[in-house]
Formats: sequence, C-alpha cells, structure tokens
Amino acid sequence: MRKFIATALIAAVAMPVMVPAASAQSQREVRRERQDLREEQRELRDARRYGDRRDVRREQRDVREARRDYRDAVQDRNRRWGDNDWRTYRGSNRGVYARGNWRAPFRYQGFRTGVRIAPTYYGSRYYISDPWRYRLPPANRYQRWVRHYDDVLLVDTRRGVVVRVYRNFFW
Repeated sequence: MRKFIATALIAAVAMPVMVPAASAQSQREVRRERQDLREEQRELRDARRYGDRRDVRREQRDVREARRDYRDAVQDRNRRWGDNDWRTYRGSNRGVYARGNWRAPFRYQGFRTGVRIAPTYYGSRYYISDPWRYRLPPANRYQRWVRHYDDVLLVDTRRGVVVRVYRNFFW
C-alpha cells in the first residue's frame, strides 16, 4: 500500500513537469533550423571572400537547403489546424492534455457560445499561450484561447463574448 501511494504521489508531481516538453520541442526545432541557416549564410560569405567558384556554388546550394528546412519548420509550427484535428491527436498524446494542477479563484460554470463573460474568466493568467501544442485552430485577431477548468473557450477579448467552446478538452 505504501508503494502504491508513493508511486501515485510521484506520478502526480512529475506529470505537470512533463507536459510543457511538447511545446518546447517544436520551438527548439525552429530555433535550431534558424541557427543552421545563419551558419550556412556565414559560410557562404566566407566562400565569396576566400573561396573559388565551386565553393561559392556549393555554399549557395547549402543556404537554399537551409532556407527550405527553416521555412518548412516554421510552416509546420504555424500550420492551421482544422476544427477537430485535436480530437485524434489527443487520443495518442494523452500526456499533453493532462489536467495537471490547475485551479481558479472561481467556481466552474459551463459557458455556451455567444455568452458574454466577465474579464476575470479570460484574463492573461488563463490564456493558452501555445494553441499549436494542443492542435487548436489559430485564434483570429482580438481572440484568445482560454482555459476554464477542463474546458477550452475561444473568447473575443474586445467584447468578452465566447466564440467557441470545447468541453472536457483536458483529461
């Protein structure tokens, strides 16, 4: 019984720590591709200064490939997910959607689309800073994805109107 309790406590403490890794990984990949591109551009500049034509051509080709890789990484990062792409992704990546230790100073209230809510419900504290991580469609201008307990709301921040609701989004 003690082992079971100890294992449960370790899992409860470790789970919120493991969740942000998915977001950091994709940002890290884009950053790495950008660094590779800059390095290739430096090598091209050096080849133009000190090398011959073959070196310059080879470095130009490397810069083109590095630009293509960087562009692909950025496009993958900024990909526009469909409305329900998160559903299939959530089934195979349960750890990303783990509930974690999330508390709010107010009680749960189920919101519907079109309802105006108070700014305390969609303050910057509750923003989902990286909707790409959860495969949510990108928010339009003046809209933000907000977490409300296990639900996710798309809120128009100018008027406070709920645009979209995904219930039981987090496990």
